[in-house]
Amino acid sequence: MGKLLDKIRGLRRPSRSFCAAVVVAAGRSERMGKEKLLLPLAGQAVLARTLLAVEQAERIDEIILVTREDLMLPFAELCKQIGLKKPVKIIKGGDVRTKSVLAGALETDPRTELIAVHDAARPLITPELIDAVVESAELTGASAPAIPVTDTVKVADESGIVRSTPDRTTLFAVQTPQVFRAEILRAALQSAVTCGANVTDDCAAVERLGKQVQLVTGDSENIKITRPVDLAVAEAILKEREERA
Repeated sequence: MGKLLDKIRGLRRPSRSFCAAVVVAAGRSERMGKEKLLLPLAGQAVLARTLLAVEQAERIDEIILVTREDLMLPFAELCKQIGLKKPVKIIKGGDVRTKSVLAGALETDPRTELIAVHDAARPLITPELIDAVVESAELTGASAPAIPVTDTVKVADESGIVRSTPDRTTLFAVQTPQVFRAEILRAALQSAVTCGANVTDDCAAVERLGKQVQLVTGDSENIKITRPVDLAVAEAILKEREERA
């Protein structure tokens, strides 16, 4: 009887938007000195941990992995090794991040209503946070995880002279995944590429069109692997997670 009731509840559940994850892996890893996404992190490649987290998110329906041409084959082999079950497409990115994300956004399934853009170098993202941002974007059209800035930030001129000190309570460090209505993201990225706009993340591209972005509570453990020290920090976080489990 319980199983039958569960099925009935499932049928009554409102339909949800199809969401594609665009995982951006087209960088050069210049500050690491070697291809960071293939480096081991607690027994698994950095990229493997990222893709498995995205795979486990309930609100993600397909994965578009955007990378450099020379990495398409090794990344395809990695995807095969870790046994991803959701549809995965590996495509060539552009010479800058905005072009890479746009390329991924244009390759999503025709059913796609939401697009979640995630940095491949954030392997400690949790499926729960991915789902939370997707659910927020379904209501708002544009959402991103963020954490409060804890350091004092200074605004300085070209000579290094401090010109102002922003109120720290209004500052947030934005993470990924950043999730948007598909048509909003595609239009924003195309506009940024056409105008040659220098945008540092996808939220900035959307903001250029006058769209509002809703911030949701991020995770301090959702760090980006950029330098060798970040791998050591990530290893420590994973060890602590195991101890908490």
